[in-house]
Amino acid sequence: MAQNNIQPIALKEWAVSVGALAEGQQIIVMRKGGIIEETRDFQLMSPNFYLMPAYEHQKKHLLKEQYADQLDDTLVGGAANLESVKLEAYAEVVEDIEVTDQETLDRLRDMHIWTDTFAEERLRWKKTKPLHVLVLRVYRLSEPIEIPMRAAYNGCKSWVRLEDGFDAPERVQVVDETKLQAEILKIKQALA
Repeated sequence: MAQNNIQPIALKEWAVSVGALAEGQQIIVMRKGGIIEETRDFQLMSPNFYLMPAYEHQKKHLLKEQYADQLDDTLVGGAANLESVKLEAYAEVVEDIEVTDQETLDRLRDMHIWTDTFAEERLRWKKTKPLHVLVLRVYRLSEPIEIPMRAAYNGCKSWVRLEDGFDAPERVQVVDETKLQAEILKIKQALA
């Protein structure tokens, strides 16, 4: 697989969500922006990026029952004061869907690991801004990249520019393209 166009950018996402993406359990993330976002709302900084596991704000009651135990698994490897962070997945945005109403959001309920409460809270926060549902093509890195945790990576924000140089490892697509296209079609039909 060609390794060009690899950006030194990462999207911070709940560690449990990064795990679900890397295991092919979902192909979407929902974004409104972080509390300390420079732009005050979510903007797609790059169409491709590493997925950086974040441990802040993860709550078991905001995960569907069948995924709640996965949160415990992520906490084993992640603590509040990490000295390094491990990148194991990379993603390309297939589509950025803006959702502005509860009815539309409800149609995506079976396509992610979060409870209705989590999805509703994301939609209601910053009511005048749309909820971005990013449909992703996710890749597992052939070898994880471990980078030092930098002060610039901390805080409630969506994007971080990776400060340490490294060679981009080979990537393997998590959900094969035929199945991915079927999942994308399912999302589009749900939203039609």
